[in-house]
Amino acid sequence: MKVYLIGVGMGNPDTLTLQALEAVRACPVLVGARRLLEPWGADHDCVPLIAAADIAEYVGKAPLGPVGVLLSGDTGFYSGARNLWPLLGEHEVITIPGLSSLTYFCAKLETTWQDAKLVSAHGRDCDLAGEIARNRKTFALTGGTTKVEDVCRTLTERGLGDVRVSVGERLSYPDERIVTGTAAQLAGETFDSLAVLLTENPRPAARPWRGPGLPDSAFLRGEVPMTKEEVRAVALSRLRLEENHVVWDVGAGTGSVSVECALACPAGRVYAVEKKAEALALLAENRARFGADNLEIVAGTAPEALADLPAPDRVFLGGTSGNMEEILGAAFRKNPAARVVCTAVTLETVAEAARIFAGLEDAGMVQLSVTRTRPAGRYHLMDAQNPVWLFSGEGRA
Repeated sequence: MKVYLIGVGMGNPDTLTLQALEAVRACPVLVGARRLLEPWGADHDCVPLIAAADIAEYVGKAPLGPVGVLLSGDTGFYSGARNLWPLLGEHEVITIPGLSSLTYFCAKLETTWQDAKLVSAHGRDCDLAGEIARNRKTFALTGGTTKVEDVCRTLTERGLGDVRVSVGERLSYPDERIVTGTAAQLAGETFDSLAVLLTENPRPAARPWRGPGLPDSAFLRGEVPMTKEEVRAVALSRLRLEENHVVWDVGAGTGSVSVECALACPAGRVYAVEKKAEALALLAENRARFGADNLEIVAGTAPEALADLPAPDRVFLGGTSGNMEEILGAAFRKNPAARVVCTAVTLETVAEAARIFAGLEDAGMVQLSVTRTRPAGRYHLMDAQNPVWLFSGEGRA
């Protein structure tokens, strides 16, 4: 059976390429979403199906061919074609690309799209606000639980209310609507569930360089303890962060680890838990200094302050006030497979951590001794720092 996978753009027949239009006319049977089939019902046998398995099953039993499968947008941009190709291996498949909402919308806005981060939040788990925060230009498909107005509210809450947002609804149809404003201005509006958006962020959050271990001098410190850059670099390496991770930094102090985690997990969320008032103030200042809007400060003492936090993928213990076992218990109850890294400088904490982490998966124990140099006239003396133990491990999934 000959099968055409036809990208039909946004649905309006006027946006079809000539090749796509000829393929539609050649197919007595068309399959696809009801919205895409509506213009063709008079001259074709239309079969409303969406799931790839259902379409493949129908094609295998179709009495008449060729069969045209109508796919919204372009066949290579978050399209159902990807799932259909491996299921139609026994048929002669001809794929015809279409006009995507991305290219159409950017043309309407008179802007380019090659410099945009492309995201689909339609039926997918996605921290869209996080993607917008770290990219100068972001294009996104929305839908399902991700609505444009909710994204604008989240941006505003994170201090990004001045981000410029353009929203497109019913693109290519007579009732097409395109709205542009700041995130704060659009947060109170209501948009179609299948809208697209393009954002321009004048101050995207970015690491000064790719590797971990920002210089200590980059952070405001005061009299609050801080994980030094050499130890911090190793700790971040041990955390094995991914861009969408949820991270707890317990005993965050100045927030040096929290900030580095936030920059390393731009599509995730970091919760800096701290009980001391002076440290909380420094945390807020350091967060603002680096534009780490995905960093949330939690005032309180662990483990009580952890009760309402989402399940962590990673946990860093910078200070536990003698509650290490209870804190780890709270983390593993929410995510039994969480990965944890702990620093220890006192013999008592080292003994406690050695006992607890020995029971974790992939347990690691490393002692770091760092010696810096300091000038003494025309000479340099070595200045030994306090040795630090790093413990790492994962819960049992």
